[in-house]
Parts: sequence; structure tokens; C-alpha cells
Amino acid sequence: MKKRFFALAIATLALSACGLKSPETTTTAANGGETTAAKADSGSEGAEVTLVYAEVNPLDTIVGQSGTAFKEKVEELSGGKIHIDVQASGVLGSENDVLDGMLGGTGTVDMSRISAFALTSYGAKKASLLSLPYTFNSREHFWKFVDSDLSKEFLEETSDLNLGIKSLYYGEEGFRHFFTKNPVNSVEDLKGMKMRVSNDPVMNGMVEGLGASPTVVAFNELYSALQTGVVDGAEQPITNYKSNAFPEVAPNIILDGHTLGAFQVVITDDAWNKLTPEQQDILVEAGKYVGEVNREIAQKAEDKVLEELKSSGVNVVEVTDKTPWKEATKNVIEKNTTDQKELYQQIVDLDK
Repeated sequence: MKKRFFALAIATLALSACGLKSPETTTTAANGGETTAAKADSGSEGAEVTLVYAEVNPLDTIVGQSGTAFKEKVEELSGGKIHIDVQASGVLGSENDVLDGMLGGTGTVDMSRISAFALTSYGAKKASLLSLPYTFNSREHFWKFVDSDLSKEFLEETSDLNLGIKSLYYGEEGFRHFFTKNPVNSVEDLKGMKMRVSNDPVMNGMVEGLGASPTVVAFNELYSALQTGVVDGAEQPITNYKSNAFPEVAPNIILDGHTLGAFQVVITDDAWNKLTPEQQDILVEAGKYVGEVNREIAQKAEDKVLEELKSSGVNVVEVTDKTPWKEATKNVIEKNTTDQKELYQQIVDLDK
């Protein structure tokens, strides 16, 4: 509890230091517009709403660009009446800190782009299936899932669990790969390495299965952890790896593609319930639009960044045979699908 309070306090100080809205102003905006709700109740459709949207990565990443696309579409569809205040680069705290605050009702953040696996530690068993290693064979496989009725069922999980947040839409930020301080040419080279993980049981199990030692480090502390040797490596999608300057301290990346970086955008129940039905429809419509944008930019952005990494001297290792990697992590899949085998198989079968 003390750690969470400290993290939230730091996020507030960071917000003030960056010259953004004052804590008082931010809280008012983050509450979905207490004024907006009052005006809506009195029959006024002209009330303006500001929703604070947290993003841990910079705006030039795939997820950052997707957040900007959402902001622009919402403001276009609402005629400028709904403002999306995108706070990127983790200025509002780590993903877990932001989620803790949203679920705890602090009112600082209304919306956030989160990794699907971030919900695992909050009891979201369905969401955990999306982060199991080597589940999606391609981007096309993932988008078949998004277009299926299954994804609707998965999105409803946060509401079914009464977590205090509502999931709006899915997207992806590319396959996640391991990057390290020292070269890694095969799965055997990972053995004994200290690999950064978030506080997620699936990721911990995957890293252990590969023979490495999972080490929990907050994302905003990862650069220094690599620099000082607290960890030997980590894993991220290609664009995030470059945008966060990780090649400076870990110039080796092996393209194992263990999981597809599935993400979803969530909004607090408080913020959602203070919107009018028309405003809610605008957010849903903008979410569908962002899905299409995300499909369009993800592969192109990743290809471009990969070439830039190679040109800059980063040691990029291709994985031609993933069989050893899949074998090493099969126990993680079995352990985390014991009570959801049929549901997991439905995801796998979408690629047939």
C-alpha cells in the first residue's frame, strides 16, 4: 500500500514538474468532468468533457500513434466537445501504478492503454490467454481473433469482474522479443540471465521456462537497471525497444516473437458513467477507427524501425526455428489453461 501511495505521489509530482495541469485541475478533468455529468443531467448536450489518457511509451511508438489517432477521432466526432488529454512517456506512472489508481478510484486517470497481460494479476483469466507464449502465429491470426465474437467476450471480462474499468477495444504493438546486454543466438544462451519482467505470473513462468531468472523491475526503471547490471536483458516490441533508447544499454535483440503485444484501452466506470449515451457511442466508434489505423501502421512501423536498428549497429538475430522455444515454454501454457482449455483452443483454431 505504501508503495502504491508513493508511486501515485511521484506521478502527481511528475505531472506538475512537466508543466501540465495542476493536481487540482487534473483531478477535475480526470473525474470525467463532474461538471459535465451535472450539465448532462440537466439536459445540456453542449458540455465539454476532458478525459486524461495514460500511455507509458512515447508518442512515436505504435501505441503512442494509436493513442493520438484515438484523440483526434474522438475530438473530430464530438465536434471538439470531448477532449482526450494524452499523457505519454509514463509521466503518470508505470502501467501497474496507473491501473492501481484507476481501480482504486483516485480520479487522476480516466483512460489508459494497457498490455493485455497487465490484467492477469487482477484476476482476468481470459486476458491471460492472450499473453501465453507462441499463441499467435502471425498478425493476421491476432486480427482474426479481434474480428471474432470471442474478442467481445474477452473485452467484457473487466466489467464481469467488477474491476471498476470498462474495456473499449483491442490493438497490437507487434511481436515481443528479448533484448540483452550480451549477444544471444539461441534459447540456450538465455540460461542464467537475469531478465526483467513485470509483476505477471505468465511472463515469470515463460522466462523461467527458458532457463532465465525473472527479475521484477518497473518499466520506468528498466534503462538504469540494464545500465547498472541489475538485469541482463528484457523484452519489448521492436518499436518500443528503439523509442525508449534501450539499444544504448542492450544492443542485442533476438527475434523470437514469443508473444504478440496485444493491448486494450480501458476507461474507469466513473468516467464512463458520467458520459451521455451519445458520448459513449463516440468513444466506441473512435475505438473501431483506431483498430483499423493500428492494423495499417503496425507492420510498416516495425519494418522501418528494424532497418534503422540494423543500420545503427544493433546485433539483430533472426530465429528460423521456434521449436526449441515452444518446447521450453509448453508447461507455462498447460499450467495457465487448465480451466480454460476449450477457450484457448478456440483462439488457436482461428489460424486454421
